[in-house]
Parts: sequence; structure tokens; C-alpha cells
Amino acid sequence: MKNTHKPSGRPDVLKVLADARPEELDPSRLVDPARQRDDLARIVAGATDGRTARFLAPRRRSAFRPLGAAALAAVAASVVVVSAVDWQEPADRPTAQPPSSAGTDAPGDGADLRVDGHIELLSAARQAESAVTEGTYWQTTTRSENVDVAGDEGHLFAVRSASTEEWSVGVRPGTGSLMVSGLDSVTEPRTAADKDRWRAAGSPSKVEIEVGKKAGTGRLVTVIGTRRPMVMRTNVDDKIYAVGPDNVTYKDLRALPSTSAELRRHLERLYARDNGADTGTSNRSAWMLRQAGNLVTMPVKPGVRAAAYRVMADLPGVRVTGRVTDPLGREGVGVDFPVSYRGPLGTTRERLIVDPSTGAMLSDVLVLVDPSARAKEAGLAAGMTVNYNATTRMSWGERQITVPGNARS
Repeated sequence: MKNTHKPSGRPDVLKVLADARPEELDPSRLVDPARQRDDLARIVAGATDGRTARFLAPRRRSAFRPLGAAALAAVAASVVVVSAVDWQEPADRPTAQPPSSAGTDAPGDGADLRVDGHIELLSAARQAESAVTEGTYWQTTTRSENVDVAGDEGHLFAVRSASTEEWSVGVRPGTGSLMVSGLDSVTEPRTAADKDRWRAAGSPSKVEIEVGKKAGTGRLVTVIGTRRPMVMRTNVDDKIYAVGPDNVTYKDLRALPSTSAELRRHLERLYARDNGADTGTSNRSAWMLRQAGNLVTMPVKPGVRAAAYRVMADLPGVRVTGRVTDPLGREGVGVDFPVSYRGPLGTTRERLIVDPSTGAMLSDVLVLVDPSARAKEAGLAAGMTVNYNATTRMSWGERQITVPGNARS
């Protein structure tokens, strides 16, 4: 009889686990491969011991600040791009600028953790291995939005800033790297109620917002309305990215290890150089997750991208959820950071959202967990997304991107 049952779209658990296992656990390399296969089947069936069982166990609640290609790029001035903003020492203004989104579940409180989240993250690793390997320009397009609170006490309102960014990184001799940020850029009251409060304040063209600084908070003036895009070079000679404390070349990226064990050891060495004394398991995992997530958005070999996902999945304290929806309505798997960030809007947590069917990094989102008094007065509530970077394109191209005629440099 013909099988009319449609595939569920879920990854085959045994196949994904087999593809994801460390090389040293390959049954063909063990003294007793039959026993290893039996153990793997038993673990999937519900056993709770062994390395893979620990891998599948629920992780602690987690949190953090943004990363990804857009966050990497936006902190570059006119020189080589540096890593995403450090959660302990936030920049004067968050790198990506976004509003709230009811479509994303808040990491941690109330979110339903399903074991298959880890399985599907490993599926993303498997899919990442089949990507196109090389081209001339590595190009990403990212949509970013951010929420801030403006006005005076008793008359506060929320504003949203949104824009699109194109980043084209040349990897061949003689090519350069360009970033065009602020495409379709706009800052405006977040909701109709916020617009009424803004009008009641006299419809100011410039408003002050509170921003996080290394010590406490500060004030920043932002302009309501649209702005011209800005273009900048993001390479210095052949240095095109930052990995941990190092500015690296394309050759450096292609030389990164493509097994999870070796890549993790490499990142751990960079962590030691970047942080000196160990800052604790949670901070270490957050740093490692940041770097692994960054690598996913870079022109690394497919095997390195896959290894980065496997590193992400096995970090202590990192929580992998089941299916969630990103701010653009795309479904993926959530990967939550193990630390929280305290800023002017209150306590926030970061989540990466990965598409397990393609191996693509969809979004990094910042969710408000415990709003400040100012945020509450402006109508912001726990569970709202207050910052996101959503990647809509990440692929190789053969031509440099076009710079708009009105772009500032």
C-alpha cells in the first residue's frame, strides 16, 4: 500500500544525534560499536545518564544582550569591526535599535522548554554543513529595531527606531568591505497612545532618552523622523572581522577548527586572553555563546559553522527551547544566554533564534523581563521585545553592494 503519511518536518532524532556526536564517540572508532549504538538508542528512549543525556537535559534560565552580524558591524567606527557589545559594560546606546514584538516568547519565565530544542539546534548544525563554501563578497542584510523611553516624569512615552543595514565583506585580494546602515531609518512614537503623548508634549523634533553607560546611565538626544543612510569601510587592510580579542583575516577564518571539541578549545583560549582571570561559569558561557553565534554569521567553512552550533548547544547554563517565533514571524529554535542585562528599561534577557531547517541565524532579540518604573509608565511590559536584529539575507555575492547617492560617510 502507498504510504500517504506526510513527513512531519521534524528532524530524525537518531540521525541528528549521530551526526552531532563528537568524533571520539564515533561507533566505528570504539572497541564495542554495537554497545555504543545500543546506548545511543537507550538515551533517546529516555535514559538519563551519560554525555548525551547531559546534553539533552534542561538548562538553567538564561539571558543576555544582542549579537549577530548587525551587532558586530554597528560597533565599528571607521576601522575593523569589533565583537558585539559586552554585557557588563554596555555601550552608550544599544547597537541595534528595536521595538516590542508580542510574537516572541520571553526567555526564561513561563517559556516551555522542550527536549527537542536541543535536537533541532543540532539539526541546524547538520544543515549548516551543506552551505555554499566560498565567493567574493560575504553579504548580510539585517533589519533592526529598538525601543527607548523619552519625555519627563509623568509625561513619558516610548519611541521606536527602525532601520535596515547591508554589509558586504570582501574576501578576495583587492576587495574591500562596505557597510550601509540606516536604510529606511525612522524614529517615531511606538504606538498611537505614544503619539498622543508626544503631541501633548508639543511634538518635539528632538527628544532625550536614557541610555546605559559603563557607570550608571546618561542622556542622549535623538531626532524624531527619518535620517539619511551612512556608509563606512569596515576592513583595515586584510583584517575583516573580530573573533574574541583578535582582528582576523579571511585566511584566519578559513583556518578555524571544524570539530566542536577543537573549536571550543580555541574559543576557551581566546576567552582567557580576552578576560584574564576567569569571571565565572555563566559569564564564560555567555562569552562563548556570543563568539560561537558571531561565527555563524561570518564567512567560515560550513564545518566551522556546524561546529559553532554544536558548541552553542553544549555550553553550561545555555538554555535551548522548542519552537519560537522571531519578530518577523519566522519560526525557529530559541537559544537563551545565561546572564541578564540591567539597563534604563529594566532587566532584559537575550535570545538567539535559529532556523534548524536551513542552519541560518534568524534573529537575536532582547526581551524585557522586569521593566523599570520609567518603562512601565511608558506602557512597556514584561515579555516585550525591546531590541532585535533580524537577518533577512546571509549569502555569498560576486558584486559589491550599491551605495545610495544620499549616504553619509
